[in-house]
Amino acid sequence: MAVVWRRIRTRRGALIALPLALVLLAAVVAVPIGVSRRCRIFGQGCRAPHIRLKPPPRALTPLEAATRGGYVALGDSYSSGEGAWSPSADRAYANGGAEDCHRSRQSYFPTVSQAYRFAKAGGFWACSGARTENLLNTGERGEPPQIDRLAADTSLVTLSIGGNDIGFSQIVQKCVVKLPWSSACRDQNTDIRARMAALPGSLRSVLDGIARRAPYARVLVLGYPRPFPVRPQRSIDNIGTADQGFLNGIVHDLDYTIYLAARDADRRLAAARKPGSVEFVDTYQAFTGHELGTAQPYLNALDLSISELVAARSFHPNSLGYQKFGELMNRQIQAGPGRQIYQWGR
Repeated sequence: MAVVWRRIRTRRGALIALPLALVLLAAVVAVPIGVSRRCRIFGQGCRAPHIRLKPPPRALTPLEAATRGGYVALGDSYSSGEGAWSPSADRAYANGGAEDCHRSRQSYFPTVSQAYRFAKAGGFWACSGARTENLLNTGERGEPPQIDRLAADTSLVTLSIGGNDIGFSQIVQKCVVKLPWSSACRDQNTDIRARMAALPGSLRSVLDGIARRAPYARVLVLGYPRPFPVRPQRSIDNIGTADQGFLNGIVHDLDYTIYLAARDADRRLAAARKPGSVEFVDTYQAFTGHELGTAQPYLNALDLSISELVAARSFHPNSLGYQKFGELMNRQIQAGPGRQIYQWGR
């Protein structure tokens, strides 16, 4: 475009030529204009646009993580309610129940399931006599492997497992059915230690399998309670004081083995920032003051049976014991794993 020149006379009468465009620009700058017009014309004085920022996602609380899906209870007789099972009261309980699994209304499952509002359906699938292989592979008493009951929307899993892997019922039976002065109870120690040495690998397989099936679940692993007082004073059901101390020690070492497996499984999840957790619920001292031989025990004493000799309900928690388990479970659900849970909400 051609430049238009304009001749301007100075004070001394000299004539100079300026581009008309410069004259017009000076005039425009000299005239006040609004902010919005200056922004459009010159790109100056523009206000920053108002941007509505979304709040960052909020970490779920332990309780929110536990209840956002369904609750599934797995495990052995200490979870099924063997010690409180009644053929008349519980025959049709829990998913139409396999009565051979002895799933009881007085187990800890109802205490937990009724304490919270879970967003999804769950189920009660613990079965008396279950071992780690029954959870993972073979099932039990005509039912599929317990782990098959889990789903991606399972948010809470509780279980007790390991006691049958080391043969605890048979251990106790040998401590009962013997001559009073016999050392047969403690003579089992070598075999017990061999079975316990194999347990960590089985527990790892179970806990890793649960994490694959239910990746968002908080998994609460229940320990086993000390059956006898710390300092036994008298023989109970043909089990002398030395043998009571021996059995207390076996339970302690079993619980420690389970604790280590749960701790290591949780560390693997945390290191990978995965959303699930594995949490050990310590019950070793939960029955203190209520052990076998006390005025109000939380465990059943010896119950003899023609078919089993030592009935399955023997040395298992009674209804008071399962109530205590439920209290400990609920306390852990509220408390959480003591670390960040990698689940988020609004």
